[in-house]
Amino acid sequence: MKYTPFTEKHIALGAKMHEFAGYNMPIEYSGIIDEHLTVCNGVGVFDVSHMGEFWVKGPHALAFLQKVTSNNVAMLTPGKVQYSCFPNEEGGIVDDLLVYHYEPEKYLLVVNASNMAKDWNWCVSHNTEGAVLENASDGMAQLAVQGPKAISTLRKLTDIDLTAIPYYAFATGEMAGLGEVIISNTGYTGAGGFELYFYPDEATKMWNALFEAGAEFGIKPIGLGARDTLRLEMGFCLYGNDLDDTTSPIEAGLGWITKFVEGKNFTNRAMLEKQKTDGVARKLVGFEMVDRGIPRQSYELFASTGEKIGAVTSGTMSPIRKMGIGLGYVKSEYAGVGTEILIDMRGRKLKAVVVKPPFRK
Repeated sequence: MKYTPFTEKHIALGAKMHEFAGYNMPIEYSGIIDEHLTVCNGVGVFDVSHMGEFWVKGPHALAFLQKVTSNNVAMLTPGKVQYSCFPNEEGGIVDDLLVYHYEPEKYLLVVNASNMAKDWNWCVSHNTEGAVLENASDGMAQLAVQGPKAISTLRKLTDIDLTAIPYYAFATGEMAGLGEVIISNTGYTGAGGFELYFYPDEATKMWNALFEAGAEFGIKPIGLGARDTLRLEMGFCLYGNDLDDTTSPIEAGLGWITKFVEGKNFTNRAMLEKQKTDGVARKLVGFEMVDRGIPRQSYELFASTGEKIGAVTSGTMSPIRKMGIGLGYVKSEYAGVGTEILIDMRGRKLKAVVVKPPFRK
């Protein structure tokens, strides 16, 4: 298995470790519910150094990104971040990603760890524009400092005015005595905070500084288990569950990152534009349990009439709401908010209702 610069820290702290995307990663420390609530109410630190990072540079960088990503990169100015996806030729999604406009003619793509090799090969094989591509994944470490006390923690470590960095924007500068740190007002928790990118050989110094600065706020390390429950309470999609090579961004409710602007002829634009105009046969919806039960991936979904209408893609017991919540694809006629559906849980059909995420307000 691969390791992040923090793997030995996780083990020393007693984390439950497990393979994820080829990496030995912490799943939980003090327990998923405790870690979840720590992020919602205070501040927690996630090791996300397993994520992939690609530089796209040169005079042809923008043309390349306009072709391979769904969102309109031309709207990005330096210092801004954009959520996007790589559409494939069949109408599905190669991966979802973040696009950072680092400086003129220089962009940073942050992709999912599980898709790192696939994404890199996709970019290289589709680079007919001649953009300069660099896979920097092994040369970057990343920590996500998330929660309402994140800004109070981080302002102890930098002179940069963090309040001046809007959501989905970033600054580059000194943090914890380290230079050239990317300080990004992004995250996957819905609890606020920043994602920090820095060199792996500076990992220990950054980790120690963060936990010293956050001690008065009860800072804790957080595992991938709580990362998943936090993102699901916000209704954020997870690649491999809610998105994959067969789900289109239109079906997944990602029409807002699929821009059919003049001159942007991205992969499979015609098919996706037709879907947006004509509609789709299935849609990704959020749902809350009415009956007691915890929905899990692949559980079948039914209409109240008994007709099979889809399947759960993500599900959990919400630590905040203390009820079962989930995402799943259903036939479009059953996607309306308030629609009652049934979930087959080991032979028992339990009631749920379609709602609009986020589940945590």
